[in-house]
Amino acid sequence: MPESKAGGPAQWLRQLPKSTTPSTLSTLKLTAGAATAGLALAAAVATAAGPWDSGQRTAERDRAVAQERLGGADHGSTGRGPATAPSAPGVLAALGASEGGDGSGGSVPAPTEGALADVLEPLLKDSALGPDRTASVVDAATGDTVYGSKAGKAVVPASTTKIATATAALAALGPDHRLTTRVVAEQGSDKLTLVGAGDPTLTARKDADGSASLRKLADDTAEALKQRADGAGAGKGEKAGKDGKGGKGGKKPAGIKLSYDVSRYAGTDQHPIGPNDNLAPVTALMADEGRLDDSAKGPAPRSGDPAGDAARTFADLLEDRGVKVDGPPGEHKAPKKAKPLAETSSAPLSALVERMLTNSDNDIGEALARQVALEGGEKASFAGAEKAVKARLGKLGLPVSGTRFADGSGLDRDDRITARLLTGLLAAAADPKRPELRPVLTGLPVAGFTGTLASRYEGDGAAPGTGLVRAKTGTLTGINTLAGSVVDADGRLLVFAFTASKTVAPQAAQDALDRLASAIANCGCR
Repeated sequence: MPESKAGGPAQWLRQLPKSTTPSTLSTLKLTAGAATAGLALAAAVATAAGPWDSGQRTAERDRAVAQERLGGADHGSTGRGPATAPSAPGVLAALGASEGGDGSGGSVPAPTEGALADVLEPLLKDSALGPDRTASVVDAATGDTVYGSKAGKAVVPASTTKIATATAALAALGPDHRLTTRVVAEQGSDKLTLVGAGDPTLTARKDADGSASLRKLADDTAEALKQRADGAGAGKGEKAGKDGKGGKGGKKPAGIKLSYDVSRYAGTDQHPIGPNDNLAPVTALMADEGRLDDSAKGPAPRSGDPAGDAARTFADLLEDRGVKVDGPPGEHKAPKKAKPLAETSSAPLSALVERMLTNSDNDIGEALARQVALEGGEKASFAGAEKAVKARLGKLGLPVSGTRFADGSGLDRDDRITARLLTGLLAAAADPKRPELRPVLTGLPVAGFTGTLASRYEGDGAAPGTGLVRAKTGTLTGINTLAGSVVDADGRLLVFAFTASKTVAPQAAQDALDRLASAIANCGCR
């Protein structure tokens, strides 16, 4: 039987007073482990990822530094731990050694397949996981499989599809790529076109918070129009002056005609699930993901015409800035000879990937899949994105045989992915030779703290994974999946994927998956 390690992150437990209760002891162990293993790992991975940054990376890095300075962790309002706890030793040897290039993982021991099987197989038999479950666990340092059960069987992956979308997008475009929404003007006319770039994070809110801003675009457009009018007026004034008739100069145009261009995307904009609060129609132009409320994530009522709504909002913003807009904007492809007037760019792709994974953002998932299609020379449609994503992952040497990427979000039940591919994607993201893929890891929700895992890991047997497990969730009716990374009790970085099909009790299935990931975190398994 495998040994559940008492050393490493929990060595100090033996020095606690005898009056310590089991529940307190578990909380203390969890707190110290999370401080250095989960949060410090987040900081290390973020640092290794490259020069780009995002709010999530900054927060996790600062928090990790703070925990090390304080000698423990206070998890704030979560109530998960005491104010301070003894610091645990560093557990980053696996990642550090793999970056050394020897592929051995250094002195940190890897779990053995037999020992890990002894821990995981009883948990995989939980009836809450339904009749069809698959599993894969891979050593991130070496890429070796340390446990597998039906790992090559293609199943409905739900939102873990976003791991594939993220990897393909980063590989195709690079982490610094931005999506730029533009306003172009027809030469010698009063016609402007708002050209969508496929950026679902474009916002009309006052606080853009690093996203592309429709308000700033309106500011710049109004200023450009003023300068154009001033220039035209000055030219006329100069000519008139030569004629001895004088000139007025600086006169604003009577009004502009505004159109919007969504031609960057092809095919239907309606996802196969139909109108749904989980995503807006997939179009190259939208503001705030077509949300009809003030929410920024999660399900919400959506516009049936997000492109038209964004254009009408932009027209109103121009009017507020003194630009007269003649009539409502209509859809129209921008002329090829139209000249750029103003533009606004999204946050870097690395940040979009992190936001998509943390919040399981379906709109970003569909947008990024289409960006992969455009880069790969395919039409930016559901079918084109499927071809391009699969081709891009194949170029990375990943096992894509038998898989399907019917959409970029995982809402389509025609998607098919194997547990082996999911761990392959995560292992690729951990590979120091592929730093451009690192946002796939840094964007994963942290168990018990962030994103779609914020309210999980409270059940029996799952708590030890709090702060240590980082994973993407996947949930459809009858489908529950979990794929991510975890540092085991010996300090080895492992990536895992667990899928469950034909489940009947969603909460019980989620708890069972959480226990599986937590078992890896709590086990040396040698």
